[in-house]
Amino acid sequence: MDNSVPTNWIAVASAQHARLRCREPAKGFMQVCHGKIAPLKRVAPGDRVAYYAPAMTMGGKDRLQSFVSLGIVQPGQPYACNMGGGFVSYRRDVRYLPAREAPIAPLLDDLDFVEDRSRWGYRFRFGLFKVSDHDMRLIAQAMTVDLAQLGLEPAMPRLSS
Repeated sequence: MDNSVPTNWIAVASAQHARLRCREPAKGFMQVCHGKIAPLKRVAPGDRVAYYAPAMTMGGKDRLQSFVSLGIVQPGQPYACNMGGGFVSYRRDVRYLPAREAPIAPLLDDLDFVEDRSRWGYRFRFGLFKVSDHDMRLIAQAMTVDLAQLGLEPAMPRLSS
């Protein structure tokens, strides 16, 4: 058993696609960056992944700006999935946890990865990026996910100076 510390990730997809990936939590998967394998090779079993959906549909103007699912990457390597029409994408298995969708707006002032509130959406352009335990905890709490299932402790109050 690998005892390494899990990494926290935010993956980006439309809500339509992210919801499809967690429809059956025990058979869930993640697919990022239009099905590329390279980003999935950075993700390891036991890592936590929260899906952020900027819009309801891919490329849509129907803004959502919410976290829509959260899960734990399962053992195994990325694998190919024939999507039809000659398009092959790569996936990793994820066990999704019961969660409710949560808008990002109320979290913006408290998320470590938001360095400049006027450009808070910049990091999402990468499709997959690492975040701190603090940020994953905030996201999980907003989504009402059981922190114990994620191996995260409740937050300690921050001391004001």
